[in-house]
Parts: sequence; C-alpha cells; structure tokens
Amino acid sequence: MSIIIITLVVLGYGYYSKFLLGLNISGPMVFTVIGVFLSPIGIDLVEINLDTHIITIVAEIALVIILFSDASSLKLSELKSEWSIPFRLLFIGLPLTIAFSTFIATIIFTDESIIYLFLMALLLAPTDAALGKAVVLDKRVPQKIRDSINIESGLNDGIVFPMLLGVIALVTLEKGISSDINWFIYIAQQIIFGAGIGALVGYINALVSTKTMNKDRVESAYKNLIPVAIAVFAYYSAEYFGGNGFIAAFFAGIFLGNYNKKLRGNVENFVESESELLILISFMVFGLTFIPQNIEFMDFKVLLYSLLSLTVLRMIPVAISLIGAKLNLATVAFIGWFGPRGIASILYIFIVVDEVISIKTHETIYAVVTLTILLSIFLHGLSTRPLISLYSRKNK
Repeated sequence: MSIIIITLVVLGYGYYSKFLLGLNISGPMVFTVIGVFLSPIGIDLVEINLDTHIITIVAEIALVIILFSDASSLKLSELKSEWSIPFRLLFIGLPLTIAFSTFIATIIFTDESIIYLFLMALLLAPTDAALGKAVVLDKRVPQKIRDSINIESGLNDGIVFPMLLGVIALVTLEKGISSDINWFIYIAQQIIFGAGIGALVGYINALVSTKTMNKDRVESAYKNLIPVAIAVFAYYSAEYFGGNGFIAAFFAGIFLGNYNKKLRGNVENFVESESELLILISFMVFGLTFIPQNIEFMDFKVLLYSLLSLTVLRMIPVAISLIGAKLNLATVAFIGWFGPRGIASILYIFIVVDEVISIKTHETIYAVVTLTILLSIFLHGLSTRPLISLYSRKNK
C-alpha cells in the first residue's frame, strides 16, 4: 500500500511539477507536506518507523548520487584559481559554525548535556546539495559563487561525518570507534582515503569508459547506468578501506566529469533524474516519520534555536571565514543564507537512531533538528528565486 501511494504521489507531482515550480513551490516542500498529511498526525494512512533500515539505505544512496552528479558538473580547469572560498568555508566557517552552535545551545538548553548539544550541532552542520540545487544551476549567479556553494555542500557532510561517528561512539560506548582514538588522525584518514579512493575510481573509470566509448563498444542504455555504478562503487570502496564514502562519491564525480566529458551528459540526464526521485522519497519519509514523532516537543526554545541555526549561527561564521576574500557584502550574505539543511541531516538522524540514541530520552535534540530541516525546506525553497533575482541585480 505504501509503495502504491508513493508512486501515485510521484506521478501527481510530475504532471504538475513545472506549474508548481513557477509558483516557487519545490518538490521537497510538496513531498514533505504530503508525508505529514499521510502520517499519524494527518489522515493516518501510512506509518513508517524511524529505525527501518531500508529508509537509511534510500537516504544514503540519494546523498551519494546527489554528491556524484553535482561534482561531475565542476570543471577542474576553472577551479584551480577558485579554491579559496570553498577552503575558507570548509576549514574556517564549518568549525566555527559547529563551535558557535554548540555554545549557543548550552545557553538555551541548560538541561541537556554538552555532548548531546555538540551532537546536535554536528547533525545540523552540513548543508544540503539538493535544497541548494536551484542556486547552483542558476546562471544569474556568478560561476565562482555557484561552484563554491556546490563544493561546500559536497564536502562538508564528509568532514562532519567522522566527528559524528566519534560522538556516537562516546555516547553509546558500544559501536563505532573507541573513545580514546586520536580524532585528528581518524578525520584525516576519512578525508584523505575518501578523496584518494574516489579520485582513483573516477579517473580509472573515466579512462576506461572513454576508450570503450571511442571504439563504440557501449550500448546507449549502459552509458546511463555506468555513472550510477561508479558512484556506488566509489562509496563502498572508500568505506571498506576506512575512508569516507560520501567524499569518495564527490571526488569520483569530479574526475569522471572532467576526464570523460561525453559521459558527463549522461550523468546530467540520468543520474540527476534518479537522484531526484530518491530525494523526493526521502523528504516524504521525513514528513511521515520525523515530524509526527517530534512535533509535541517543538516549543519556543526549539523554534528559537532552529531560526538561529539557519541564520546567525551559519551566517556569522561564514562572514568571518570570508574576511579578506574580496567579496562584497551582498555576496557574503548570499553565501551565508544559502546553507540549507536537508538530506545529510536526515541521513545522520537515521544513523544516530540506528546507533540506539533514543528519541524518548533526548526529545529536544531531535525536535530541534526536525524543525530546522522543516523550516529550511520552506524558507530556502520560497526565497531561492527572489533572492537570486535580487542578488543578480545588485551585482550587475
């Protein structure tokens, strides 16, 4: 029954998707609302438990394909001179955001342990490549800014993920890494192995696919399937050897897209449509599960922190990280605002729940993350086109 409903919803949205986008109504907005409508707090037609393992897999694959497809559109030749902004955002802005968010959380949620507040900050740290897609694709935004936002959203979840695993290990004392591990070595291993293995997988497959395609040995249908297989292979290869799979998928996409430009078109035509389906299903599941289980715990403090998380707790660290980057105030504000929270945070919650950090004993943490994602879906979705128009006029 659930599968039938989901397919009907996808079909219904597909028929009117262009019309809805013209009204500034995005797919994640529609599917989240439908998820809530079908959930126990709506008409109670569908009920899915948060700890269902298949949901985690769907969200995981969705994120892998998103990162891979977005990375494949980046041009290395143009990025060599444009790494300054992403580097600042990732290695200055991101740590500041986590630290600032944890500090403010200790002031607002005085009853919660600092380790859980740090966990909450990590859950909300990565920005969402899916919700920020409209900004990355709109050519009214300068290429350098689009690439910077794309790289940030592509890599920040991979940087946060090792820290998240470490905090989970400290909390549960059962799974993950040991509590006395050298954090810097572990994080470095995740990043270096993930990037290295992903780049290797992407480069080798780019060479092989170029050679076979030039000799006309690849059927058209398989040109569409190859990128998906490469993305998934890069992810699981990196995970097997101790690297971060999400970083691997991102770097595999970069190298495939730059060393086989013919296949890049197939990535855009097929992978993006496949990832779009997984994205929409993920947001529908979010509406079906997260909101019904956490809505009763959404009080004023939760709302206050959620709004701060989307604004000053993100925008001030971004502004600090971009000091000296020779960007005008409008550009700094634009980059700071477009840090939406979505698929990565949803996936992280599934992982946290899977590691048996109970919602029943930490309602505030889950309520904050849920409300922040919900607000982001609508605030970023509704503001994208108007702010792009305003920003493009300011920078003419």
